[in-house]
Amino acid sequence: MATESVEVLIEGGKATAAPPLGPALGPMGVNIGQVVADINKKTQEFKGMQVPVTVTIDTETKSYTISIGTPPASALIKKEAKLQKGASNPLLDKVADLPIESIIKIAIMKEDALLGKDLTMKVREIIGTCQSMGVLVEGMPAQGALKAVAEGKFDKKIAGRKTELSAEDQAAMAEEKERLQQEAEERRDELLEQAQGIVSSMGDAESGEIKAKLTEANIPPTIIDEVMPDEPTAAEKAITENL
Repeated sequence: MATESVEVLIEGGKATAAPPLGPALGPMGVNIGQVVADINKKTQEFKGMQVPVTVTIDTETKSYTISIGTPPASALIKKEAKLQKGASNPLLDKVADLPIESIIKIAIMKEDALLGKDLTMKVREIIGTCQSMGVLVEGMPAQGALKAVAEGKFDKKIAGRKTELSAEDQAAMAEEKERLQQEAEERRDELLEQAQGIVSSMGDAESGEIKAKLTEANIPPTIIDEVMPDEPTAAEKAITENL
């Protein structure tokens, strides 16, 4: 059986017969409208995200199969939590709180790409990714959520592949996200003020010494980069040395 493949990157649920898909499929002799419809059906869960799609066509029968590559788990978590980015300092800051239904949904979307032998293990993998992004699960940090999974607290929902949230749940999730982000902003302002005070107190100390002091005070790297004094240029150093 001879086959040919067409690989494209499309927005989930929004494939069209326009370039790049249509012109690539045209010479293959397949029903382009049907292929587009099938792709959109398979990618509707990825709306708003770029998804790699491969269409493999049997050149004799004109039958085809569609393979969907899923975005990274981190991108799916951001989409579920409606985040632009994860926490810059996830050990201290939490920027969203996802219900277990959202975690199950992401685990199902990534099911073929995850290593776990069953859906429970795949859910655990997604919770691990939440930890690195500063995202809580059911109001718990990752370790607490993993313990709850191990104790079977979500077994019924995982076994039932429950992914839908009520309007009330969605509203509560949005409210909690806003609260967490406000706390993160307040925490950042406190750390920034602390860092600026350290830099000011050290006067003309060497940059390495200042950075070491900031690190010792557990100031996050992003804030350290923000408050570190600019290094003098070679010309400025030369002028200073000649004074």
